[in-house]
Amino acid sequence: MKLATAEQMRALDRRAIQDCRIPSIDLMERAAEGVAEAAVSLLPDRPGRCRAAVFCGAGNNGGDGAAAARLLFLKGVKVRAFLVGNYEKLTPDALEMTRRLSECGVELEPFDPDSGDQRAWSMGAHVCVDAVFGVGLSRDVAADSPYAAAIAWMNASPGKTVAADIASGVDADTGAARGCAVRADRTVTFTLKKAGQMVSDGAVLSGEVTVWDIGIPPALVRQTLCRTFSMEAEEVCSGIPLRKADGHKGTFGKVLVVGGAVGYTGAPFLTAAAAARSGCGLVYLGVPAAIWPAEAVKCVSAMPFPLPDQSGRLSEKALPEILEKLSGCDVLALGPGLGRAPQTARLVCGLLRKTDKPVVLDADGINALEGHIDVLDARRGRVTILTPHDGEFARAAGGLPGEDRLEAARRFARDHGCTLVLKGHRTLTATAAGTVLVNPTGNSGLAKGGSGDVLTGLIASLLAQGASAAMAAACGVWLHGRAGDLAAAELTAYAMTPEDVLTHLPEAFREVLEH
Repeated sequence: MKLATAEQMRALDRRAIQDCRIPSIDLMERAAEGVAEAAVSLLPDRPGRCRAAVFCGAGNNGGDGAAAARLLFLKGVKVRAFLVGNYEKLTPDALEMTRRLSECGVELEPFDPDSGDQRAWSMGAHVCVDAVFGVGLSRDVAADSPYAAAIAWMNASPGKTVAADIASGVDADTGAARGCAVRADRTVTFTLKKAGQMVSDGAVLSGEVTVWDIGIPPALVRQTLCRTFSMEAEEVCSGIPLRKADGHKGTFGKVLVVGGAVGYTGAPFLTAAAAARSGCGLVYLGVPAAIWPAEAVKCVSAMPFPLPDQSGRLSEKALPEILEKLSGCDVLALGPGLGRAPQTARLVCGLLRKTDKPVVLDADGINALEGHIDVLDARRGRVTILTPHDGEFARAAGGLPGEDRLEAARRFARDHGCTLVLKGHRTLTATAAGTVLVNPTGNSGLAKGGSGDVLTGLIASLLAQGASAAMAAACGVWLHGRAGDLAAAELTAYAMTPEDVLTHLPEAFREVLEH
């Protein structure tokens, strides 16, 4: 699903109005219909027994709000609408919607942050409509401004809040909260979802996001070239490799997992188990000799073998043996539970330099790149997928992603010729070509040690089965998150473990395949 930027939406509106000669007031009326419908759906009782507080800015987003206030009034809802801004700055369309509202007997009142009467109405409203700012917000909301007061009232109201197009205060491109922002229960966005509604603060503040068709011709929407997309079940279904009915173990790929250290026996096991659980034909697990007995006891579907170690961690002497084993495999998953030590960092860099095989690099495999990013750059043209959380990203990239995670992920993947899976709430998959795929699945129950190891094995497995680097990563992230959602539904986010994610992977696959 395409995720648009603010500029792309402005361009779509202009083309619809200028090229297709669709009156802008008609687009606004249709937008208001979607907002009013959502507001009515959130009322706790029939409209005649409920009231609404509608907060309008002076721009076209405020015009959407004024029109929605009129439609709510016509449905029987008791409505008061407040103008957060100046009448002199109302756009022509917003002014026309204000006139139509007035004809119904409802006036657009000047918003007064000190008015006890207005505040009492807002606190008693069953639904608030947020139409203060649209997607064009480009500055922080000043803490002492009437805008901040209106946002605070909506957030404090016990009623539900519906945002028109985007929650006011959320940056449409980055998802960052600009000073302060509305916490919407539902956002009715127009034509296309916005990138900022899917990432960062916007992913939380937007609530449930639904797309409303305001009448822009589908041909114009199809012509909009987006660089950011949301992964949905349809894309996952088409992205995972098909299973050949007459296939054998070799048909479905061979993964070599290398990791583990004394004290970190769970991580490599989880990675190997996830690879086996997600369709890989053969999974090998190379670990330090000191922990090999423990892995041999735990592994049933994967095949562990010992490697030379030093003080319980893999030694550089393991390099030739790993390369020999890798020659008969399709993908290397490197780093889970590896530990941080000079010899392991040298081993990682040596493997990255010497192998042409696809590599999924995780955890301490990524940490080994600190000060050695040239090793990653030298793999340009070969498949390398990195799966860092913010701390690992900072060590490899030299700094945290910052508030614009989309651009940080996009820039890193492009600059270093790799596929980057930047983990977190709404994990991002960025490609060297500049595309970013945003994942909508997952929950806080995945924020536990071991979850990332499961993801690494899942991505490596899909890659070994023939998926492209981008699809192996993005589909793996989606399936991992969906399995986590299923685990949380059964066990709660508190009680679920990475092993439970493994257990629910089959159900996640089934949902996609049946889709």
